[in-house]
Order: sequence, then C-alpha cells, then structure tokens
Amino acid sequence: MDFLHKHIEALIFCSPSPLGIEEIQKCLTEMFESEVAKDHILQAVGSLQEKYEGEDYSFSLNQLGGGYQFLTKPAYQVSVSILLKHQSHKRLSTAQLETLSIIAYKQPVTKTEVEHIRGVSCDYSIQKLLEKELVLIKGKSDSVGRPILYGTSEKFMEYFGINNLTDLPQPKDFTGEQNQIGEEKE
Repeated sequence: MDFLHKHIEALIFCSPSPLGIEEIQKCLTEMFESEVAKDHILQAVGSLQEKYEGEDYSFSLNQLGGGYQFLTKPAYQVSVSILLKHQSHKRLSTAQLETLSIIAYKQPVTKTEVEHIRGVSCDYSIQKLLEKELVLIKGKSDSVGRPILYGTSEKFMEYFGINNLTDLPQPKDFTGEQNQIGEEKE
C-alpha cells in the first residue's frame, strides 16, 4: 500500500490548509474509481507521521484544525523567520499599491494619466511593478507622442487571488457607514 501513502502525502503537501480524512477519502475514491477505506487512510497517515518524526526531516505531519498539515519543526523556526523577514521586503509599498490600483481600474492607462490621478511622479512605482511582473506594457496610445499603455498581468490576478478584473471591489463597496458618530440620524 506504499502507493496510497504517496498519494496521501501529495494531497496533504499541496493543500494550503489542514486536509481532513473525509476530503482525502473523496479525492482518492475519485482517483482510484473505488471506495478507499478510512482505516487504510488513517493507517497511511499514521505511517507518514512516524516517517516525518525522524531527525532526517525539518518538518513533520501534524494533526490540527480537523485535518493534517505539514509544518516546520520548532528547531527551524529562526531560519524560517529570517526567510519570511527577507520576503516581507518584497511587499508592495503604499505608493506601489496606489499606482497599481489606478492601473487596475483604469487600464489600459498611460503613466501621465496615473500621475495626474496620484498627483506625484510614478516612474519608480511603475518600474518596480514591472519588475515584480504585476504590470505589463499593453501597447502604445494613439495620442501625441504615443505614450506606453500599462495594464495588469496574470501574476496580478494570482497575487490578489482573483480570477477576473470584474472580481475587483467596486466603488460602492468603499462607501462609509450610514450613521457615523456625530451625525444626526435622519
């Protein structure tokens, strides 16, 4: 039944959140086109937990949140923290977020149009967004000087977890509360 272990291991590894036995069973049943017993799944998960308890691995298979998930062992917390700190430097600045939101809602848009809306130069922000591949050059405008047109990329969709630009929040989603403190109730 080693093949079952490998399939379960792959399912748990690729899941972004703890994966429950029922969900594992559904996936395996669909794949093998026959019912896979929960006992076999639990036995395989137990074997995997034993396997990853050893010192050969920097992570272990843990049961939490009603399912199973691979987690880094506490001994490696410091190195993971350093990596996460370095990756946080790759986050978008406020200026980049503002520039990106204008491009996302107004695309295709020229740098001049973005600067007109923001009121400041956007050279650096657009350059960084291009480097991070969140923005692409979509062509050239037909206006005088034929300025470059910018738009969002597939990586933008992935970064923000959307499938389509229509999934972006609409301006009506940003309206304030109707009865704020200090205002008279109508």
